[in-house]
Amino acid sequence: MVRKFVCWLLLVVSSIVFAEKVHATEPTEPLDPAYQGIHGMVVFNHASALYVSNLPSYRKPHNVQLIYKLEAKDPALVFLTRDADLVTIKPEPFNIQRLMRGESVTVKADVYIGHFDRGGSLTYEQVELTFSEQKYLRMLEDLGEPNNLQKYDEVELSHSVRALVHQIQGAPSYDHIILLFQNIGCITDVNAKSTVPAENVLIQRLSFCGSMKPVYYETEAFSEGLASHMKSTLKN
Repeated sequence: MVRKFVCWLLLVVSSIVFAEKVHATEPTEPLDPAYQGIHGMVVFNHASALYVSNLPSYRKPHNVQLIYKLEAKDPALVFLTRDADLVTIKPEPFNIQRLMRGESVTVKADVYIGHFDRGGSLTYEQVELTFSEQKYLRMLEDLGEPNNLQKYDEVELSHSVRALVHQIQGAPSYDHIILLFQNIGCITDVNAKSTVPAENVLIQRLSFCGSMKPVYYETEAFSEGLASHMKSTLKN
């Protein structure tokens, strides 16, 4: 009886190990080459932790809201992000679908004070950066018609800070990121008077969420006929 049980147990363990090996060796779906390109991102921080948010638009390959934890060997980027009004990076071309899959990706990027594509000042060249952990992902697909109900997703960045991320709607709409520092349950849907409310109105309506810090508010990329352009504001 004991021998039968041991044989059965060995069979079960062998089956599990085999299944794990098969799963580990399953081929990954090929990357969509349409997502290859230069993917500009805005950099923001909380204390010494760095994060990046993809600068999205309605058009592929930029039609994704994406936040990642960022690792930089040189602490100068933390200081720069803390002190500057706006810091963006222009990474070397890569396929952003790798980040959409949640991979850890290391690239070299130029760092700008200001918007890299709108006259920003090149500050550091070819800095090695690692996108280490996906925090948020939302595709801008099948968005439908815009409306005045503005929905925000809560994203846990660390044990001490969360982010509110606006669910971009069909044009006209806006991109908005806010850091929250208190673990307070609050309503994150805003009934506004327009599809693109002013940022101060949104902050006031979300004030019940406790101590917060507006990070990024973008409208122009999501205006009618202007989906290929961006107007960004980063605040510390």
